[in-house]
Amino acid sequence: MRLSSEHIRFIAEKIARDLVNSRLVTLTQGDAPVIGAALKRLDEEIKLERVVDSEVNDIIDELEDAGALKTIADDGGTLAALFNIDRLAKEERKEFEWLVSNFDAKKLFWLIKRKIAATKGLILDSDSRSNNLAHKILDDLYEGDLIRYDDENRVKNLIGKAILEYGRRQEDLENRVHEKLKSYKRNVVRGTEEYDILFAKYYEEELRKLGL
Repeated sequence: MRLSSEHIRFIAEKIARDLVNSRLVTLTQGDAPVIGAALKRLDEEIKLERVVDSEVNDIIDELEDAGALKTIADDGGTLAALFNIDRLAKEERKEFEWLVSNFDAKKLFWLIKRKIAATKGLILDSDSRSNNLAHKILDDLYEGDLIRYDDENRVKNLIGKAILEYGRRQEDLENRVHEKLKSYKRNVVRGTEEYDILFAKYYEEELRKLGL
C-alpha cells in the first residue's frame, strides 16, 4: 500500500466519517480537527517514505556505475554495508549478483527499499502498515482530546480498516482512470502536467462515486 499526498485527504475524511457513523465514539470538537490530525499523521508517513525512496534511488545510481557485485563488495559503499554482502548465504548472494549484473532496477529497488525501510521504521506490508497508522492516529486523537470512546480496540480497527480499504481500491481506481484517459477525445500524453491534472480530476470523481 502506497500513500500519496494527492489522496490522503480522502482517507482522513473517510476515517472521520466512519468514526461518526460507527456510534462508537464522541468527537469532542467535531470532525474537522479529526481530519486534520489524521492528515498530519498520514503526511508524516508519506515524508518518511520519500526519505526512504530517495536513499534507495541514490544506491541505484551507485549501482549503475558499479555494474558487478564483486566491485561493490571490494569498493564498499552504501550497498555493501547495507546488505553485508560478504556474509550473504550462497543462494542469496547468487540472486543478488544476478540482479546487480543484469541491473533489474525494479527488483533491486524493492529489495533495497525493504532493507532501508526496516532501518527507518517504515512498514511496507499493507495490513501491518494500516494497523500501525491506525494506532498512531488514535493516539493522536486521544492525546488531543478530540475523541472519546469505550472500546479502544474496535475504534483502532475501524481506523485501520478505512486506511486499508483505500489502499486496496487505489490501484483499481488508478487503472480505471488511466483507461478513461486513453479514450479521451484528444491524445493526452502520460507524464505531462495536463495528464496529471486530468488524472487528479477523474480520480476524485471515482472516489466520490464510492463514497470515499
